[in-house]
Amino acid sequence: MEDRISKEASNYELIYKIHERPGMSVSLLLGFQNVLTSMGGIVAVPLIIAGMAGFGVEDTAYLVSAALLASGVVSIIQSRGIGPKFFRVGAGVPTIMGTDFGFVAPANAIINTLGGGIQGYYGASMLGALIEIFLSYFIKPLMKFFPPVVTGTVISLIGMTLMPVTFDWAAGGVGSPDYGSLRNITIAFVVFLIILLLNRYGKGIVSSASVLIGMVIGYIICIPLGMVEFSKVGEAAWIELPRIFKYGVDFNPKYVVPFIAGYLVTVIETVGVMKAIGEVTQVDMTDEDIANGVRADGFGSFISPFIGSGPVATFSQNVGLIPLTKCASRFVAIVAGVMLIFISLFPKFSTIISIMPSPVLGGAGILMFGTVAASGLQSLSRVEFNNRNLLIVASSIGVGLGVTFRPEIVAQLPGILGALFSSGISAGTLVALILNIVLKEEK
Repeated sequence: MEDRISKEASNYELIYKIHERPGMSVSLLLGFQNVLTSMGGIVAVPLIIAGMAGFGVEDTAYLVSAALLASGVVSIIQSRGIGPKFFRVGAGVPTIMGTDFGFVAPANAIINTLGGGIQGYYGASMLGALIEIFLSYFIKPLMKFFPPVVTGTVISLIGMTLMPVTFDWAAGGVGSPDYGSLRNITIAFVVFLIILLLNRYGKGIVSSASVLIGMVIGYIICIPLGMVEFSKVGEAAWIELPRIFKYGVDFNPKYVVPFIAGYLVTVIETVGVMKAIGEVTQVDMTDEDIANGVRADGFGSFISPFIGSGPVATFSQNVGLIPLTKCASRFVAIVAGVMLIFISLFPKFSTIISIMPSPVLGGAGILMFGTVAASGLQSLSRVEFNNRNLLIVASSIGVGLGVTFRPEIVAQLPGILGALFSSGISAGTLVALILNIVLKEEK
């Protein structure tokens, strides 16, 4: 593993490098930070899917537990890396996996428009995952299209495009009746300030666990303000064990068509996230490492429907924790994966975390996502900004942020074109890739 450590100088010194193991108490604290950071993204998608399928409270709770279980299992696989060299699954870098919003629109097309129901959704997830696994074997020839000017831009876009999400959280969540209220903004600001000060001036574990401490304090502040709905905890079951194909599966090929574009986009985004992880962990990610990471996405999306979850993807939001905690240990990510599995078996515990008020997540997200964007800028600082590279960066960030701020502009695009430009990350990445090919290098 030592030979993968990047020789490039960094603006921060890691306390724990990728192959090092913190003590168990530290690993549990830092692992729980990853769980808190990813929880909102993991539980949101199954809640939406359950609504599309017309599920009641009990079945909805099962989908949430299944998503947590799948995320935990695949996070361990991605962070550890398993299998022989010709079918290595997992990049072996600290990564949290979770259900992907990019598949929500295709899921609605399958469940409702095409009438495939939840069974068609699971079947399409598995068949589409085979496409991503196949594409993972062509990552190496594709990587020549990802020079530093492209990867640096993509890393910056990952952080920048998540900013509207975190500010929506800070305001109280989209659709909230008190969206943007002084109370919500104040709570988000307090959490942000606590994390900022502890990370900068705290010593040892206080600095590393600054995100967790800030979120816990924010959570406690929200309780007397009536912002935490503990009634949902009482309604949740104590124990819920997974069942294989509880709702059945339908492998009708016509259902996989809407998912093809989603998996193509996932490949593009995962390459960018893997580059970002390499940057913040100070590891030289080889083409083979990135291919193994993409393969873990596909493998995870194939096995998740067995227990009732949908396609998974590498989460970008957790990347921001690494430079903030100065911990790049993959062992911590594996601990987080074990925690997700444990939480999935006890719905009451998972509900306590999932009801965390949005402003708390928003306050933490500002720093985390901003750190990812700054890592991309740090990478771009090593790129020569001639006219060609300036045009690539400007165009990609312009399109990526434009689609992020005004997603309705691409709503009428047909088929696969609409899917490729459905997110700011994929749109900006696509523009960077095309311009890198079309615009000739300056001599």
